[in-house]
Amino acid sequence: MAFSGDPIAAPKVASDFAKTNDKLVILGGAMGKTTLDADGVKSLASLPSLDELRAKLVGMIVTPATRIAQVVSAPAAQLARVFGAYARKDEAA
Repeated sequence: MAFSGDPIAAPKVASDFAKTNDKLVILGGAMGKTTLDADGVKSLASLPSLDELRAKLVGMIVTPATRIAQVVSAPAAQLARVFGAYARKDEAA
């Protein structure tokens, strides 16, 4: 019997251990009031953990903001390069 507060952790650990140990056979499981067969436990074990899902969500939220910052700063960077080129041209003359 395996138990965890995270609904994904116990099936992952049990499935990983069952792969390396022939004596452990997963017959089923329960999640809240839902009973699961062996395939249900294996499909739960294949899901990413809660921390992995949170990291993916934060990454999806941050990516558009980063792209917006790059697009907004690009014209300013181009102006800085133009001003720098004019400054070097004036120094050379």
